[in-house]
Amino acid sequence: MNDQSPDLPIVRQKVAQGHGISANRESFLRYQLSLKEPEYTHLQEFSIFVGTWNVNGQPPTISLKNWLSVDQEPPDVYAIGFQELDLSKEAFLMFDTPREAEWRKAIMDAIHPDTKYRSVAYVRLVGMQLEVLVNNSHYKYIRNVAIDTVGTGILGKMGNKGGVAVRLELHNTSLCFVNAHLAAGVEEVERRNQDYNDINQRANFRRHPYTIKEHDQVYWLGDLNYRITEQSAFQVKKYLASDDLASVLLADQLNQQKDLSKVLQDYTEGDITFQPTYKFDLNSDVYDTSEKARAPAWTDRILWKGKGIHQLAYRSHMDLKISDHKPVSALFKSEICVVDQNKYRKVHEEVLKKMDKLENEFLPQVTVDQSEVIFDTVKFREPQHREIIIANTGQVLAEFEFIKKLDDVSYCKEWLSITPFSGCIKPGEKCDLRLIVNLEQPLESIYDILVLHLIGGKDMFITVSGECQRSCFTTSIATLSRAPVPLLQLTPDQFKHAENQQSSILYSIPRELWLLVDHLYRNGLKTRELFESTALHEEIIRIRDWLDLGSMDPIPGSIHAVAEALLLFLSYTRDPIIPYHLHDTCIAAASNYQNCKQIVMQKMSDLDRNVFLYLCMFLQELLKYSNENGTDPKTLATIFGDILLRDPIRNSRPQANRGKASFIYHFLINDQSSLIMPCK
Repeated sequence: MNDQSPDLPIVRQKVAQGHGISANRESFLRYQLSLKEPEYTHLQEFSIFVGTWNVNGQPPTISLKNWLSVDQEPPDVYAIGFQELDLSKEAFLMFDTPREAEWRKAIMDAIHPDTKYRSVAYVRLVGMQLEVLVNNSHYKYIRNVAIDTVGTGILGKMGNKGGVAVRLELHNTSLCFVNAHLAAGVEEVERRNQDYNDINQRANFRRHPYTIKEHDQVYWLGDLNYRITEQSAFQVKKYLASDDLASVLLADQLNQQKDLSKVLQDYTEGDITFQPTYKFDLNSDVYDTSEKARAPAWTDRILWKGKGIHQLAYRSHMDLKISDHKPVSALFKSEICVVDQNKYRKVHEEVLKKMDKLENEFLPQVTVDQSEVIFDTVKFREPQHREIIIANTGQVLAEFEFIKKLDDVSYCKEWLSITPFSGCIKPGEKCDLRLIVNLEQPLESIYDILVLHLIGGKDMFITVSGECQRSCFTTSIATLSRAPVPLLQLTPDQFKHAENQQSSILYSIPRELWLLVDHLYRNGLKTRELFESTALHEEIIRIRDWLDLGSMDPIPGSIHAVAEALLLFLSYTRDPIIPYHLHDTCIAAASNYQNCKQIVMQKMSDLDRNVFLYLCMFLQELLKYSNENGTDPKTLATIFGDILLRDPIRNSRPQANRGKASFIYHFLINDQSSLIMPCK
């Protein structure tokens, strides 16, 4: 491939020599200044208060001063996280909550009165909320603030679990605060570990391309939900009564999982000298006296990672009693790198003089250990990763970024992610890139050309390729209804005829859909949080293979895994159950059931209509057991409305969610049996 090749995926910019030198000078200048940083900076201690509280959906009816203003000296920085801010269905389904403003006001009323503070960043995802405040006198030294959210519920967004994060730079030190709420339940250790890893891998501050780990200091807080195992509630309370915390901490799941290097491997936690913070009877200091009688546990934790962090206090605040959790706080003295402007100017002038003598040495150079990346067989939602090493072989700082090709919307295809996708490499050092493929499209193969752009230097090209394995999860309903055997048992001709609708419809309901719904009908009608609780990734993969390959064995995985597999199946079929061209019509008719029914009967194909009504009738059966499973029509309508009327670009029209839910709602509260018709 050369500059004259018609296949060149990007027009190479011809930079005039003067501009090229200017870019390289800037890179060289930054590198030289970073080497001399000790000459113009000094470490200054800042006090950082980190607090976490699961408020169990309660409003702030008490003052938070005994939590947020407990120290004599006002902190320089506050990072305050809440979980379960609002447990209402409205917050869960529509992400709206009046509690957001109430708790933010409660924070501002309770922070230390001896100093004025300013909000630097605020972020919320369902019931998780994180606010970072800074002393007014430091605000001008804050730069590059960014936020991100990671939902770990079904489809990566549903549910009240996940994490929210804030990153910023204070003077010359980068800080990251992560507020997490991990999976609940004594036995759900692996799901908690999975949630942690999902947050760690998926959090990416897009305005400033950093992951969590790429910060000088990281503070991880939240309801991590790790419990006490191997000890009964009676044993735990007996140890606590004699103030023997050490014996209980031996059975702490988080400590055990950290020792096994499964979570928070590089993080430090201070000595726990306070009683477990969960679970209390409301408005009391009495541990759970309900029928479940849960063993007390330290679910609420604060950990940290980075240089120059010294913890001064780690405590709970037992006198705040409105929740079944107690708030926790930690106070740190953290070393922040501060620039001395006078010294900086002097060093800057010295470096500029040196640069004038080295004009010809400003060309950055890197090598890449591989320019062709080939993945193993790529399967639906089974991520694979490959590593690439970029080494700086030149004399100046090498700044790189992946750039998009002409007419492309991004620097890589949607099935690929690159971490980091930009960065700086010092001379003689290297950067490890991770390429992750996660297939959610009906592709036969993957192929992309990545353009690695070196600022002030040459572009490099990396090809990514691999063969894909088809799956029922990304195949159309019309194709599956014509398939005589499981998908991976079809011959190429059988698949082609089914896909082109050249063969007859064999099933009114695709075999795979029937298997999932029938299993839920037989085993899951009384299960709580059936479509709100996530499963382990490995369970979903086993169910996918069971459906695609066909098996006489029972369906693998838990009942929640089968429920999640059903939602995934409906979310990734080649076309939505209700065709795209009918979506606006459905939403416009959503206030009138007769109009909605008319659309289904007259404008949908026989196959799509039967699948739609089949699902609605199953959900009606589920609602008959609402006393046992805790569900309701509004929740189901919202969950399935967003799936059955999914947008071509996912989540591109959140304003339409209420209309979608209203449309589905009609078919959950009215009898549909007379509407089903045989497929022609």
